[in-house]
Amino acid sequence: MIKMIFGKKKEEYIDLEDTGAEELPEANMYVKVAELQKFDDLKEFAKYIYEGNMLILDVSPISVDDIELERVTNELKRIVKDINGDIAGLDRHHFIVTPTGVKIDRRKLRRF
Repeated sequence: MIKMIFGKKKEEYIDLEDTGAEELPEANMYVKVAELQKFDDLKEFAKYIYEGNMLILDVSPISVDDIELERVTNELKRIVKDINGDIAGLDRHHFIVTPTGVKIDRRKLRRF
């Protein structure tokens, strides 16, 4: 969909969930965004990582419970060690978890 703004064309953001497309195109790796509601959800998300995909994990729902958050963090660290992946916190509520062979460069890119 294209809108006219100040006489110029502007493409709108298209939410893929609204398109009805259920199958993902063929790729070597997918990036999935997930929200962890409870520790038991991690089992399903771990399967996704073991299959060679990258996960951006939102732990906001459990972040008020420091013990549960530590338990999740330790399990994620165990998973990435098991598969030689990587994990990094984006902030207090989000982690990025990578599969085998994908490492996270923790240096921020800055324009000089």
